[in-house]
Amino acid sequence: MAIFRLAHLSDPHIGPLPRPKWRELLGKRATGYINWRRGRHRAHDMDALTALVADLRAHKPDHVALTGDICNIGLPGEFSFAAQWMRTLGEPADVSLAPGNHDAYLRASVRHMVREWRPWIIGDDEDGKFPFLRRREGVAIIGLCSGVPTLPFVAAGKLGAAQLDRLEDMLAATRGDMRVVLLHHPPVDGGGAIRNLQDHRDFADVLARHGAELVLHGHAHSITRKSMIGPAGPIPVLGIGSASSIGRNPTRRAAYYLIDIDPKLRRLHISVRQLGPDGQFHVIATQQPNEVWRRA
Repeated sequence: MAIFRLAHLSDPHIGPLPRPKWRELLGKRATGYINWRRGRHRAHDMDALTALVADLRAHKPDHVALTGDICNIGLPGEFSFAAQWMRTLGEPADVSLAPGNHDAYLRASVRHMVREWRPWIIGDDEDGKFPFLRRREGVAIIGLCSGVPTLPFVAAGKLGAAQLDRLEDMLAATRGDMRVVLLHHPPVDGGGAIRNLQDHRDFADVLARHGAELVLHGHAHSITRKSMIGPAGPIPVLGIGSASSIGRNPTRRAAYYLIDIDPKLRRLHISVRQLGPDGQFHVIATQQPNEVWRRA
């Protein structure tokens, strides 16, 4: 069985925003739009995102995992624009999306998301429910949706009992595969009540019973590596920064993971590629099984 290469990116927050109609800026979108206009847009650079996608495609991943926040304030026009952009990553069957809170900004946003992004959020059974399951060459990719509509200034997420029940069944059914779980919100140390995954303890209970080989998330706009308790040992939990970030803090600049998965030996080799001062992407850290991070 061949090595399966998975690329992971998150939080591209693609722009520019389409011009909103006044009625689309009622409620939470009004504050989000003001924040975007006041300066949030300057933290996200589409040239950096284009460079990331080019670097990613040059490494020929077999599959791309995208853990949400493609949108900014969930405007109807953002979803069709985002769908065009996602096609630059590869065929929809080779790109899996776990939506974030900026994608599910309002209830109306969720309706557009489900319609416009269906090719990226359906599993092999095509039933259209979260989590979805895609099985590829000894790898089981399970995509959850933690993005839910919230009040202004709240960026928390939630999975809910129905998703957790389906997750439990999927993890049990794919025990022989290398199981990769995708969600937007960090399931470990989520960042406080207004930003965390509200049912992270329930999620942890499911993984403690059934295990997984890897959990990937976004949301925090930073590169992190933590772990969760599994039945056979720690489960690595990897967070990645925004795919379009050009912030002053070098640790928060645009980055993505390349993860080589060996289903036969049940091993992972992980590398982090990040935008450098020269405008190119470079490996900044790698990890072999049972090793600490090695800085490049």
